[in-house]
Amino acid sequence: MTRFTWLTVGLLGMLWFGGMSAARAQDAQKGDFMRAKLTQAQKVLEGLVREDYDAIAKHSQEMSLLSQASNWQVLQTPEYRERSTEFRRSVDALTEAGKNKNLDGAALAYVEVTLKCVTCHKYVRRVKMAKADAPNAPRVTLDLNLPRK
Repeated sequence: MTRFTWLTVGLLGMLWFGGMSAARAQDAQKGDFMRAKLTQAQKVLEGLVREDYDAIAKHSQEMSLLSQASNWQVLQTPEYRERSTEFRRSVDALTEAGKNKNLDGAALAYVEVTLKCVTCHKYVRRVKMAKADAPNAPRVTLDLNLPRK
């Protein structure tokens, strides 16, 4: 092969592997972001069982702030935006219950927040699978690398 051909093949290989590295880095960043949300949720649960209203309010407020970050927007669909809005409403109700020292209200709001998380992740996985079957589909990854039972 000519020198030009080798340079072209090398350049295309670097671009391809570089693109893969960027996609993996983005996936890892999203995973880290979702783990941060999960950590805040666990801290809320700890606040609930300890009846630590300040912790409930603080960590639920952190969850609300995370939900407004650009990393949160893994899909650009009306349904995803609606799910995000519903999640924020539930988290805001949890924050208010913590501020009002309403343990029963906070516990109920926590369950609602958890259900919003589970149904949204289910939705994203469904969209991800559908897009994986479609040509030129954008990648959506929310792998938390959590142990599966």
